[in-house]
Amino acid sequence: MVPKFLTQSLKEEAARLGFELAGACPAVPPPGIERFSQWLAAGYAGRMGYLADRAEAYRHPARVLAGAQSILMLGTSYRSAEPAQPGPGQGRVSRCAWGTDYHDVVRQRLHRLADLHRRLTPQAAVRGVVDTAPLLERDFAQLAGLGWIGKNTLLVNPNLGSWLFLAALLTTEPLDYDEPLSGEQCGTCRACLEACPTGALVAPYRLDARKCISYLTIELSGPIARELRPALGDRLFGCDACQEVCPWNRQAPVSGEAAFSPRAGMNPVEPSDLLALDDPSFRQRFRDTSLWRAKRRGVLRNAAIVLGNRPHPPAVPLLARGLNDPEPLIRGACAWALGRCGDPSIESHLRQRLTAETDGEVREEIEIALATEGIEGR
Repeated sequence: MVPKFLTQSLKEEAARLGFELAGACPAVPPPGIERFSQWLAAGYAGRMGYLADRAEAYRHPARVLAGAQSILMLGTSYRSAEPAQPGPGQGRVSRCAWGTDYHDVVRQRLHRLADLHRRLTPQAAVRGVVDTAPLLERDFAQLAGLGWIGKNTLLVNPNLGSWLFLAALLTTEPLDYDEPLSGEQCGTCRACLEACPTGALVAPYRLDARKCISYLTIELSGPIARELRPALGDRLFGCDACQEVCPWNRQAPVSGEAAFSPRAGMNPVEPSDLLALDDPSFRQRFRDTSLWRAKRRGVLRNAAIVLGNRPHPPAVPLLARGLNDPEPLIRGACAWALGRCGDPSIESHLRQRLTAETDGEVREEIEIALATEGIEGR
């Protein structure tokens, strides 16, 4: 099939399916592969060991789809409602997680787009991916003319800003390739670097994930470093700080995808409600959302930290109950939060748990909480 006709057909179908952006580029080594290797070598990936494990696969799209000649890069906006200001005892969830898990939404679209491709070219091999394969999607999106990589390391489109989910359709067929945007458009702006609560943007275009709140609240499976916890503030899942201040996001249009709109109780969220969830109720509430990625233990850890940063007296009984949770990660976070609550009733809860606690890290959290409250020595 003529590449121009195939490309145009795929782009028209992508638009019909809800993708606002579509651009084609050749399946070549990604332009930023050496920067990626240096980023890994610097340790900026934190405990995301799967990135280093697949480092070689990132070097060429053929490792994702054998014989790949082309990539159709796709983008869909997820800007919906504006974030509500959290009240006492409430927390914030990143816009990308307000609704249905975007992997499910975008993957369904990709399946339909791939079906069209196979009908048009039965001999072709096609594969759609949504940020789970070893593919430097932002590099290829820039190569396909969808935008440029901003100083916050996110792809920025001149019309849609950076509120974008990216996806890729790899094919063994040639396509009609788009021109990359010439250069980046961030200029001298440093708003994103200055807004980062933890200083994770250590330099323009360089993110230390070990400090990034999105990494800490979503990817990290263990305890969050004590020195970083206060900087989370009321951010319970993810962080939009570097995007909220980006000038290119001021005029970004609202998405028409209802699945990305905030569900009840997500904008803002009640951390106390989350602490009351057992495994079945957590599964029922979050199974088809992005919060499922952090699992119950991660989300409840985050909820406790938010309540430690924003003490809320009605939450104290639930934090105290969390001291007896089966998950050590939750017990430790609840102990830390109780140590910052300033409530005189917490001493008995902490001491009672300390006598039964066998996990060394949790014991340390309890002892620090007691010392923080000035209880030791009474």
